[in-house]
Formats: sequence, structure tokens, C-alpha cells
Amino acid sequence: MKKIFLLLLLTIAGYLSHAQSDEHAIRSVLAAQAAAWNNGSIDEYMHGYWNNDSLVFVGKSGPTYGYQQTLERYKKSYSDTAKMGKLSFDILQVRRLSSDYYFVLGKWALKRSVGDVGGSFTLLFRRIKGKWRIVADHSS
Repeated sequence: MKKIFLLLLLTIAGYLSHAQSDEHAIRSVLAAQAAAWNNGSIDEYMHGYWNNDSLVFVGKSGPTYGYQQTLERYKKSYSDTAKMGKLSFDILQVRRLSSDYYFVLGKWALKRSVGDVGGSFTLLFRRIKGKWRIVADHSS
């Protein structure tokens, strides 16, 4: 009985450790995105997204499908560093859905000389080839 209990405890501890590692990796992706944005690089910012035609971004104009189309949308909406401003995220929740999917809820804010803006977002992260990438983004 003690061996079964010990095995159960070790399994739970391993699961929790892995989940913490995944959450840290996902938060690191978001931190890298904010840093890239704040350096004026939308191309680098996009590294957090899945480079695939199945990527979906939903904003105030409705859904945009595909990595290239999402990149072009960002570049059109934020055509210079004044429009880009300085980005910050407030992560409210990181929830494990499965070993390969996480749901993230948060707020975003842009401090800009042309007027501050902000809103909320929900993200679906997927582990793809060992790396966490955003496969769906709904920002408002």
C-alpha cells in the first residue's frame, strides 16, 4: 500500500512540475512578444504565433485566417512605432486543457503618444514540434 501511495505522489509531483514548466514557457513566449513589439519589430512579435494557414486571429474587424494575413493585418494597423507604442500584458489565467493545449486569458495595453488603447484577449496555445505557439487569438 505504501508503494502505491508513493507512486501516486511521485506521479502527481511530476505532473505538477511539467505543468509549471509549460506555464513558464508560455509566459516566456508572451514576454518575448512584448519585447519584440516594444523594439518595433512586428516580424519578431509574430514568432509567438503558429506559422500556418490555420492560425486564426479575431479582432474588432472579425476573423483573419493564416499567419501571413495576420502579419499583414498587424503591419497595416500598426504602420509605425507611434501607432505601436509600448505593449504590456496582464496575464489573468493560464489553464492547462491537455498536454498539448493551454488557454490563456489576459489584458493588453498600448501606451502611445497618439493615444493609449487596450483590451482583453483569449489565446489558445498548442505545443508544436516541442514549442508553444498561439494557434488562436481573440483580442478586443
